[in-house]
Amino acid sequence: MVDQAFSWGSDRLLQTPWAQTVIYEVHVKGFTMQHPDVPDHLRGTYEGLTSPAVIKYLQELGVTAIELLPIHHFVNDKFLIDKGLTNYWGYNSIGYLAPDIRYSAYPKEGRKVYEFKTMVKTLHSAGIEVILDVVYNHTGEGNHLGPTLSFRGIDNAAYYRLSPDNPRYYMDYTGCGNTLNVRHPRTLQMIMDSLRYWVCDMHVDGFRFDLASALARELHDVDRLSAFFDIIHQDPILS
Repeated sequence: MVDQAFSWGSDRLLQTPWAQTVIYEVHVKGFTMQHPDVPDHLRGTYEGLTSPAVIKYLQELGVTAIELLPIHHFVNDKFLIDKGLTNYWGYNSIGYLAPDIRYSAYPKEGRKVYEFKTMVKTLHSAGIEVILDVVYNHTGEGNHLGPTLSFRGIDNAAYYRLSPDNPRYYMDYTGCGNTLNVRHPRTLQMIMDSLRYWVCDMHVDGFRFDLASALARELHDVDRLSAFFDIIHQDPILS
């Protein structure tokens, strides 16, 4: 989804030097849900992070960037659903181009993209960068017993690393049931398209890659010269 109506004005990436960077890790919901100075209807949401009280607190700490725990659209594992529980942390992505609707203050109005952009713009105006914790090493479709929600139904062998002895099963370097096949050009393109989208359209300043070693595996071993690292270094937007 591209929100053509949103006006960024003079907003730009802040590019704070690393030597001056102070990062504060934040869970969108957890950070604001119990905050007494955040309006009730904004607690636990993207816009809750734009509250003057939140920004003042971050500035008083000397924070120059917040690192948001996963905000890509994610799903709940079946074993959690069976127990009446939900995935709180979000490390179970299924939609790499969508901010999760659970952190929207107005979920029925389809405003999550607008709210996310408003959050980024407001934080930038306060001198605070936005970094995303991203999970490109596996998806929420799980192992061979998991649901078919997206990539598995589109092209299972292209998007996932399958066992060479029995392609019914997945090579699980992540401990989450599957591993994305970053060696495949279409999978790598999907990841790069996602990263560029968050920078170009959502004005995100940077990324923290969850379990990056899984992205750098060529056969079984981690390769510092893997296709993933190589294309990141070559990309004019991301490098």
